[in-house]
Amino acid sequence: MIDVDFLDEIDGSTVEIDRVMLVGDGDKTITGTPLIDGAKVVATSQGGVRGDKVTSFKYKNKTRYHRKIGHRQPYTRLAIDKIIGPGIAEEKPVKKTRAKKKEVTEDGA
Repeated sequence: MIDVDFLDEIDGSTVEIDRVMLVGDGDKTITGTPLIDGAKVVATSQGGVRGDKVTSFKYKNKTRYHRKIGHRQPYTRLAIDKIIGPGIAEEKPVKKTRAKKKEVTEDGA
């Protein structure tokens, strides 16, 4: 799982990322200049999460001025399903079809 900048996606929806810079498969690694044409990543959204709190503190001496600010960045958590490299056709799901029923007429044909 990876965390990316917040995407307005519903939990469980499929996200396709087509801006891929590097694809590695064991011994073979392909690097883009800057992107790889035809490569994409298919991921499933796991919902929104928030990052760690970052605290900022301003202070000016001798003037009694101080200010404390906190921030938590929202992220979207993605689970990677497939990485499709360049030139590899995407596997399409096999559509199941039902066998047609024989129609029986009154004369038995």
